[in-house]
Amino acid sequence: MQITGNTILITGGGSGIGRGLAEAFHKAGNQVIISGRRQSALDDVTSANPGMAAFTVDMTDKAAIAQFAAAVIDAFPALNAVINNAGIMIDEDILAAPAYLATAEDTIATNLLGPIRLTAALLPHLLKQERAAVLTVSSGLAFVPKASTPTYSATKAAIHSYTQSLRHQLRNTAMEVIELAPPYVQTTLQGEQQARDPNAMPLDAYISETMELLAGTPENGEVLVQRVHRQRFAEQTGNAAQVFGFINPA
Repeated sequence: MQITGNTILITGGGSGIGRGLAEAFHKAGNQVIISGRRQSALDDVTSANPGMAAFTVDMTDKAAIAQFAAAVIDAFPALNAVINNAGIMIDEDILAAPAYLATAEDTIATNLLGPIRLTAALLPHLLKQERAAVLTVSSGLAFVPKASTPTYSATKAAIHSYTQSLRHQLRNTAMEVIELAPPYVQTTLQGEQQARDPNAMPLDAYISETMELLAGTPENGEVLVQRVHRQRFAEQTGNAAQVFGFINPA
């Protein structure tokens, strides 16, 4: 992927991996637009990065996504890339059924329907660009799930599958389709404890390695930092049960 000279939209850009990618692309010479639910978080990012733009959007709202996409295109007609990063990760107690269904449905709407809807809304515009890219953010948990977050893991597996199909259907266009599959990273996705967990990959290290991989030609369109390889290739290496047990101790 060409990592400079783009006009790039990054959802969930107010914190964590989204903010890290937004700031890295901003420093690399791109016009960056971020989005999220919380105006205050977006303001923190844009004030620290002059020239970056921001829009609020509820990624669970079908109509709001369509309006948001139109507003971004109107304000930034050179838009040629999107990173579908926004997501939520919440524990679910299956034994408490059906109490967890609201969480499951919100997770599906945000993590799966949101990227599908936004990609569909932006695609006609992106296909008119000389070069363009759609990037999705899945997870190492797409390949070996975390049992305490079953719907999150399932949506990331679905995003992986969706990205493969999207890439195949767009193979004869100028569109690149790239999947980022992060490992366990020090962000606040599941709270401050995760951000301080020494077992998680430092966020700055993840962003740095990811940008290096994006600047090259990611194999099979997947950006896989070294730390996620054990999960990504668990089935192929015959280590799926071992890795599952590590992630989900008895």
